[in-house]
Amino acid sequence: MGQGEWATKNDKILQYANLAQRLCKMFTKIEFRHTLRDQNEFADALTKIASMIQHPESSHIDPLQISLKEEHAYNSLMEVEPDGKPWYNDIKMYLEKRDYPEGITSGQKKTVRRMANSFFLNKEILYKRTSYLGLL
Repeated sequence: MGQGEWATKNDKILQYANLAQRLCKMFTKIEFRHTLRDQNEFADALTKIASMIQHPESSHIDPLQISLKEEHAYNSLMEVEPDGKPWYNDIKMYLEKRDYPEGITSGQKKTVRRMANSFFLNKEILYKRTSYLGLL
């Protein structure tokens, strides 16, 4: 395809593609870039923000100011439980060593295993799996 031409493979998003083409005519300059799915976290966050905004019918929308942080939010927002360990410690320990905290019941072990199914451990970082196969 040449520049300015694009296609949709999924019929479910065809109406969105048509709307995007109509909206493009309202801008003096616009640029689209293809982003691979595994690098799409920022775009996903922007779509969530955009879905919460009431767009005026006027021809001007103030630009959105975005600043990227040097460190991930999870580094500054983790709360520590009364035992001095973070809330996810049992899940992380189970994923690392298939081990449980001392003194828990079989029901609690089952809960840890069930909760661990929703998480993915990559080196030292624990990610939560999402329904659309993304990681938080």
